[in-house]
Amino acid sequence: MLRKTQPAAVNGAAVREDLLVLATGNAGKLREFRDLLAGLPLHIEPQSRFGVQAAEETGASFLENAMLKARHAARSTGAAVIADDSGLEVDALGGAPGVGSARYAGPGADDAANNAKLLSALAGLAPDKRHARYRCVLVYLPAGEAGPPLIAEGLWEGVMLDEPRGARGFGYDPYFWLPELGQTAAQLSERDKNLHSHRGTALRALRAQLGPRLMGRT
Repeated sequence: MLRKTQPAAVNGAAVREDLLVLATGNAGKLREFRDLLAGLPLHIEPQSRFGVQAAEETGASFLENAMLKARHAARSTGAAVIADDSGLEVDALGGAPGVGSARYAGPGADDAANNAKLLSALAGLAPDKRHARYRCVLVYLPAGEAGPPLIAEGLWEGVMLDEPRGARGFGYDPYFWLPELGQTAAQLSERDKNLHSHRGTALRALRAQLGPRLMGRT
């Protein structure tokens, strides 16, 4: 049984006990987390709802960055928090872009610039040398950090293409080919992406750990 904590508070005001803060302001991620955690006794809100700014991602691994984000949001709100860090790893590039996936072409780079740099780095490589994976690490911290974190990881294996396919998704999705599905990540429906993706896999693993903990909450 977890020890009791003081009620979470934001700017001095108490907040609901079932609040779970998502350490992001991304609306797409918020929708995905709400869908995959539906049925648990949680009220999920993004950290931006409470004026919490994004944490500086200075970690050398996905786990370090996810923990940095989780602790930043937890200490800013006093509430329970889930944070994620994810990115693309290309074997032929030694695992790059890796933790720098969102900033591969430099600080402030957009998806087009990041993809252009990746395509340049992969130029001339045969299809069998283009294996890649998306990796996601999730961290859950209880309110007041009253207990050990829960950690889950998900992987999604694929192959990088030379030309984009599909208009859904974001980041490297239009170039991330899934041989077993015959589509890129950007061609999948939201439902199918949640079913197969690295984040979906990590979230289901986290839910399996989180459910029993919440049921024992007092």
